[in-house]
Amino acid sequence: MKKMLCHTPTPGKAPTKIDLDKYRQVAEAILNVLPDEGDGLAFTDLPDLVADYLGESKMQAIGSRTWYTTTVKLHLETEGKIRRVAGKGSQRLLKLVNAN
Repeated sequence: MKKMLCHTPTPGKAPTKIDLDKYRQVAEAILNVLPDEGDGLAFTDLPDLVADYLGESKMQAIGSRTWYTTTVKLHLETEGKIRRVAGKGSQRLLKLVNAN
């Protein structure tokens, strides 16, 4: 089983290895549910939207929706495919154009 090394934008934090197939599924879901303009999407809504996109049976096979969504989201940030919307309040996210 191939693994993906997921990095985080947090300095000094070690990357996490996850199953490559699970990474690809969750990354595809994130990039398809995030808007690329406007106020972005609240991070707190992202795990449920990822699960809705993938379907309950796929999500059960992947595992914890919150853990996998968070891990892949952080890696996508380091790759410059998504970004946090600046401002106060809860974390909001936008997909960068051509991120798919």
